[in-house]
Amino acid sequence: MTTSRLALAGEPLPTVGHARAYVCGITPYDTTHLGHAATFVWADVATRVLRRVGVTVEVCRNVTDVDDVLDAAAADRAGSRFDSFAAVGQFRFDRDMAALGVRPPAHEPRAHNHVDDVVRLAAGLLERGVAYERDGEVLLRASAVGLADRVPDDGSSQVPPSARAEDPADPTVWRPALTGEAAWPSPWGDGRPGWHAECAAMALSVLGPAVDLHVGGADLRHPHHTAMGAMAEAMTGVRPFARARLHVGTVQVDGAKMAKSAGNLLLVSDLLESWPAAAVRLLVLDRPWAQAWDVAPGEIAAAADRLEGLYAAAGRHVDGQAAVDAVVGALLDDLDVPAALAVAEAEGGEAARVALSVLGLS
Repeated sequence: MTTSRLALAGEPLPTVGHARAYVCGITPYDTTHLGHAATFVWADVATRVLRRVGVTVEVCRNVTDVDDVLDAAAADRAGSRFDSFAAVGQFRFDRDMAALGVRPPAHEPRAHNHVDDVVRLAAGLLERGVAYERDGEVLLRASAVGLADRVPDDGSSQVPPSARAEDPADPTVWRPALTGEAAWPSPWGDGRPGWHAECAAMALSVLGPAVDLHVGGADLRHPHHTAMGAMAEAMTGVRPFARARLHVGTVQVDGAKMAKSAGNLLLVSDLLESWPAAAVRLLVLDRPWAQAWDVAPGEIAAAADRLEGLYAAAGRHVDGQAAVDAVVGALLDDLDVPAALAVAEAEGGEAARVALSVLGLS
């Protein structure tokens, strides 16, 4: 039996007791592409590894259904309200996740149900003197919470600042609604939550003042997760907001991030028409989780072939606790899937069966 801890970015997670994981979910206006899927498959594996060693894991995966892009898509493409349009997108996402074997979260808060929590968050930050209000907008004062110290020096922090901000680094907690946007009442006038504040409010409301694991795509590291964490910490005084972080590497096509705006999407539903779901999972997992990667022609076929080899290895009548421990130990060591698979293929038998089970490939 291994007694290691799951080592990820941040503090290692103990393999005893209860763990809370907050997974930044989708803005449900487009069908799931491989870039989305990578984040949620890796989150699923992280929780499976923890459960394998006896940890009770409580997962919260939000739905960002109050969003400027979602509003625009609902109006332009469906001529419907944001909530009706989001419900259709959510149905398609849930279908794709179920097909990929991603276990449903214990909690799935939707932003529109937590607007009042954002109002309370904004009021609390104002009371603590770390936020200010200007013309109906509430902004977190970055200098008051050390937010500048969290900004990565890699160009990823370039986001359009609010025109009302005292400092371009000050993120919005609450803002006035524009004409035609859905709006909610607040002490500062009818308005809408800031994106980072939505997630902060949902995490605090569902999981409490801190989480053990915070998961999202690498593109969410900053400003979203840094601002979200700063708001939560400033509100509660509990630091750090997240003990460990899993920022999954970006999926690219010909060097460009997979995105609707780039027109280079590989939809999960399309892949599943031709390939087993386990092969799509293996395509995502057979690499370091933080590594950005370019989807190359033939990779999915290679993943399917390797999967068949793993099934054959699992069918061998071989037992050996040392090999099983090696598989689990590799996964506890920064989710080293390639190392775990190498042991599974070489040893076969129970080690391969455990690898397939924990990775959700069986």
